[in-house]
Amino acid sequence: MTTVTDGPPSAESARRAVEAVWRIESPRIVGALARYTGDFELAEDVAQEAVARALVAWSRDGAPDSPVGWLLATARRLAIDGFRRRAALDERYAMMAGQLAEGEATSGAAAPPSRADDLPWDPDRVDDDVLALMFMACHPVLSPEARVALTLRTVAGMTSEEIARAFLVPVPTVQARITRAKKTIAAVGVPFEVPPADERRGRLGGVLSVLYVIFTEGSTATSGDRLLRPDLAYEATRLARMLAQLLPAEPEVYGLLALCELTAARFPARTGPDGEAVLLEDQDRRRWDRSAIRRGLAALGRATALGRGLGPYGLQAAIAACHASAPSVAETDWARIVLLYEALGRVAPSPVVDLNRAVAVAMASGPGPALSMVDELVATDRLAGSHLLPSVRGELLTRLGRTAEARAELELAARLCRNERERAVLLRKAAELT
Repeated sequence: MTTVTDGPPSAESARRAVEAVWRIESPRIVGALARYTGDFELAEDVAQEAVARALVAWSRDGAPDSPVGWLLATARRLAIDGFRRRAALDERYAMMAGQLAEGEATSGAAAPPSRADDLPWDPDRVDDDVLALMFMACHPVLSPEARVALTLRTVAGMTSEEIARAFLVPVPTVQARITRAKKTIAAVGVPFEVPPADERRGRLGGVLSVLYVIFTEGSTATSGDRLLRPDLAYEATRLARMLAQLLPAEPEVYGLLALCELTAARFPARTGPDGEAVLLEDQDRRRWDRSAIRRGLAALGRATALGRGLGPYGLQAAIAACHASAPSVAETDWARIVLLYEALGRVAPSPVVDLNRAVAVAMASGPGPALSMVDELVATDRLAGSHLLPSVRGELLTRLGRTAEARAELELAARLCRNERERAVLLRKAAELT
């Protein structure tokens, strides 16, 4: 990989070069360093320090021919210094020092490798270091919040500031989660390795759930003044695509990738010029991303072709495919969507699935049967505190002509909703019923 800059070096050109390399190559850089040092926390720390040094050196000297090689060489020297401080010239340091290129172990700014041949991986192949990094960042010993933060930091290459902005939490909170996660991994002794084949499928669910949470937050933000956070959704899609390369025989990986592609395909039409939410029935389907739809349908076909049946992500992708293939809301195959939600309810039961099935039933059979399903959810108190339940109930009551009840439900949904764009839609609908 070669990076060149036009004109003399500058701080801005160095920043752009470092950001580009880090965003694309950070999983393999950190993964290679973790394998090299046997210490995940040290690997992440020296990688970050190497990035900081690159900002200074590249603004002075320009980006090197092999930016990844430069970062790796710098990080290796920093790691060796760390081991030297821990135990002077022990066996581990001697082994690592012996692996360095001639002249690299000398003090001062030794010349880093400048050819792609010096990289510890084939630049055209994603290797198992990235997969090991994913499984480590999503280890079940960590809390769900820590898994998300650590995955975005180490596998996606996002900064603490970017993660905090995406999830609307303070930067120190994100940094504390990442720090605790790394210390937990070290304390428990989680190995840097791809789990054995007999354990991989059981652990894969945790990795997929983290990517799903990241994508879901990007596709409909839980709070804030933006309906979408596309950068977060696209990052989850990129990681799902990477995971599909690494595990090509796992149907649910392709199911999640299909779900991401097909859902993100509708992003261009989901918001108006001022960021306001545009409902499905009002969207200009000509603005949907047809390339993403083709990729999503291909991934769904791959998940189906593997012959083990569709799991939760594959079934959700099949539902998204029904929407993506329909020319309008009225022409959507709602009966098939109802069947898919019934299947999803059997393999991954949840009140949200039941609520979505009620919406599909309303479109396929009318609001009456759907309202009975929603009222059952209300009676069992299975979605207490969520704006979704009164939102759907308000829509059904509107269609049944029960205006006063519908307005009360929509106003309740607006009070519970933390996303300003969604809240505006709910309040507008309630006002229209006045």
